[in-house]
Amino acid sequence: MPVYWTRMGVRFTVNGEPATVDSADGVDPRATLLQWLRASGRVGTKEGCAEGECGACAVGIVARDARGRLALRPVNSCLVPLFGMAGHTVVTSEGIAAGGELHPVQKAMVSQGGSQCGYCTPGFVVSLFCEYYRPGRAEYDPESIGGNLCRCTGYRPIVDAARSLPAPSLDDPWLETIRRSAPALEAFEENDGQARFVRPTTLRAVFDVLAASPGATLIAGGTDLMVAANQRFARWPVLVALDAVDDLQRIERSDRELTIGAAVPLSHLEERMHDPDGVALLRQLLPLFSSRLIRNRATLGGNLATASPIGDSPPVLLALDAEVTLARAEGSRRLPLREFFLAYRKTALAPGELIAAVHVPLPLPEHQRFYKVSKRMLDDISTVAAAFALELDGSGRVRELRAAYGGVAATPLRVTAVEQSAAGKPWTAETLRGLVQEMDRAGTPMTDHRGSAAYRRAMLRTLLERFYFETQAAAGGEP
Repeated sequence: MPVYWTRMGVRFTVNGEPATVDSADGVDPRATLLQWLRASGRVGTKEGCAEGECGACAVGIVARDARGRLALRPVNSCLVPLFGMAGHTVVTSEGIAAGGELHPVQKAMVSQGGSQCGYCTPGFVVSLFCEYYRPGRAEYDPESIGGNLCRCTGYRPIVDAARSLPAPSLDDPWLETIRRSAPALEAFEENDGQARFVRPTTLRAVFDVLAASPGATLIAGGTDLMVAANQRFARWPVLVALDAVDDLQRIERSDRELTIGAAVPLSHLEERMHDPDGVALLRQLLPLFSSRLIRNRATLGGNLATASPIGDSPPVLLALDAEVTLARAEGSRRLPLREFFLAYRKTALAPGELIAAVHVPLPLPEHQRFYKVSKRMLDDISTVAAAFALELDGSGRVRELRAAYGGVAATPLRVTAVEQSAAGKPWTAETLRGLVQEMDRAGTPMTDHRGSAAYRRAMLRTLLERFYFETQAAAGGEP
């Protein structure tokens, strides 16, 4: 069985001070960063929801952005494995003020009256602190506090505080701290005899661990897995972290396809999708995919591997006709994503296999739309999600239509019957009427607390109709 680290404990930096944590000291290798922070007296970091919804547990972590620049990225410490912080620099609310003087973010919150009960305030301050040092910041980004909830102040004074922030001075010591704090993601493992946390740096090492521990659980961002740990007390004998495996972190583009590593943080992908050659469907999806706090950790590979029927990325990737590379020790294989989901929460992954990359074929369809139906516009779970991609020929006939849904069946659904029915027909209201009739036979919607089966079935046709009218308007055609 491979060993990646001598028994020296997990070492990282918290508020400028080195910290070493060892399971021999009684720390569970499955503990979260939040649990350790509070147990060590850093109680400014709060626990609210324990699922990444409220932001009271926000901390800043120095990481590279999509362009390789070092930056402070806010994350939910309730969803971060403590031992996953090895080699990182962490900043909590207690570490923001320097020499007893309030930081400009803290001063702004005070002067604008941005706090009442105070429970959520440390998380807001940390998120705004990270925003203050965001590379290239020119104005307030509403997403900077999109993952922080407040029910007292009502956001307006907090937003006023954010908008009042000046640019950091050139001699701001935090700029130098960030510049010197590149994460050192070396391989290591921690084992207390009952639980084992391993962070390999190569795929070969990952497969070695999986061979030695067939029941091992892979963890990328942890934004789904750690919710199960916090709220259902799920425990895994062996956790294998993938965030240090370079082969899973690449974003590459060729003439034929866009390749996205399975462990690329969604915030990196979001930044890249604003480039001129970005994918419109992904650009539409990502702002609706939870909050920036979550997207700084979450990955496409993790979202696909959970095989949730209400996951937001599968409909988009299905509409893009994406493929996945599935890798194991013996080699790799490529599989169309439409063949990946087999049943409820069941995928085509074989034992010892992982998602290595997602491939989006190029060139992209001309018309792309993503729609999310949920109780709230932002930071919510879908009732129904839909993605469409359409290519018309020069005469206005359908060269190809792809339609995919989440929340209407036991798996993410590609509605091939509608796609086949549309092929070769003019993109007109008459064609739409036939497609809607076909759509009425799609899916197996169910009733739950988010919506009734009848409502979900109505959304199947309504979202297709919306796509039709929007693409007609974009093309200057008649409805």
